[in-house]
Amino acid sequence: SQWEQIRDLLPGREGHVGGTAADNRLFVEAVLYRYRAGIPWRDLPPRFGDWKNVHRRLRRWCESGVIERIFRHLAADHDNAYMMIDSTIVRA
Repeated sequence: SQWEQIRDLLPGREGHVGGTAADNRLFVEAVLYRYRAGIPWRDLPPRFGDWKNVHRRLRRWCESGVIERIFRHLAADHDNAYMMIDSTIVRA
């Protein structure tokens, strides 16, 4: 599964330097939901937690290179199941 491919790349896992994050999967789901739905951060459903914390954590992961590392790992998958097409660029 996608989650199994990336979970060992994320900070906050068991045995990793720093604090252990019990909600890495929920956080990743929140970020994906926000971008899939195309909503502002403040409209993130409450089940994902406080939108400000989700945004802050994403910003930290971007600055530390975690997000780039995940995208590079998924892009190396030759299955291409993780490719996204932006409809603002592709015309039918």
